[in-house]
Amino acid sequence: MEPMLILTVLIVIGALTFDFINGFHDTANAIATAVSTKALRPRQAIILAALMNFLGAISFTGVAKTITKDIVNPFNLENGSVVILAALIAAIAWNLITWYFGIPSSSSHAIIGAIAGAAIAAAGFDSLNYNGFIKIVEALILSPILAFGVGYIVYSIFKVIFKNNNLAKTNRNFRLFQIATAAIQSYTHGTNDAQKAMGIITMALIANNYISTNDVPFWVQLSCATAMGLGTSIGGWKIIKTVGGKIMKIRPVNGVAADLTGAMIIFGATFIHLPVSTTHVISSSILGVGSAHRVKGVKWGTAQRMLITWVITLPISAFLAAICYFIINLFF
Repeated sequence: MEPMLILTVLIVIGALTFDFINGFHDTANAIATAVSTKALRPRQAIILAALMNFLGAISFTGVAKTITKDIVNPFNLENGSVVILAALIAAIAWNLITWYFGIPSSSSHAIIGAIAGAAIAAAGFDSLNYNGFIKIVEALILSPILAFGVGYIVYSIFKVIFKNNNLAKTNRNFRLFQIATAAIQSYTHGTNDAQKAMGIITMALIANNYISTNDVPFWVQLSCATAMGLGTSIGGWKIIKTVGGKIMKIRPVNGVAADLTGAMIIFGATFIHLPVSTTHVISSSILGVGSAHRVKGVKWGTAQRMLITWVITLPISAFLAAICYFIINLFF
């Protein structure tokens, strides 16, 4: 078997593995509030999230095209297959490390930082598509800030509208509504996160001259959607525990406000073809809602630990990818 074909096969396997891990690493965020408020039993939430993630993943390809072309140019990427494989290995390693410790870090930061790090190791800083790369980084930075602000506003509106309602009845009604918002948020998660693996595979197919455009082949879209759906079915209980309880004590009305906020921000990014960190967005939505509810009720120590992980993920994944590139390059 030719080395190029071997590398392509390894990249496809690696990308689907990344998507699978993303399923149980990041998707837990989308259902954490519904599980913590007992709006859904864990098994029900997992099944719902798996189905909605699959449907979301096969609905769009715009983010995948952004990943394919905006970080580096796949048509002239030096040693492209090794770069992409190194990036995948680094991103998967970081995802597993943060999952093990129950830290809701960003798979988006991990893969984007890893691609940049491996490309720089291969061909220097000039290999980056700076216009596209900066646009992606701006989206990653601004989206959680926007989510915090929108979450604060949405919950503040809820407080005004429902201030005279019976608390027990209101929470009971919101618990039912939370089933719908969890489904919507899981769908939007699929529309954005699954496309990152699609973009990576498409990038490899272009770099190895198997295709000549950045259009995502249907088999790539279907396989990535399936991998994320299967990963979701495994569940990410460590992440659910952190997002669903260690940021603040979540009640159904808080959960609905956070879910709606997260879904709006994520789908808005998908609509304009920008990858964002669903982890950042959802966690920041909860922080915004919690601040509007009661600032002292937010466990800012957990938020600080999450923020540190978010900041270090991109440079660490870039560094890991560079090391992986030099190691793999010894064999190919």
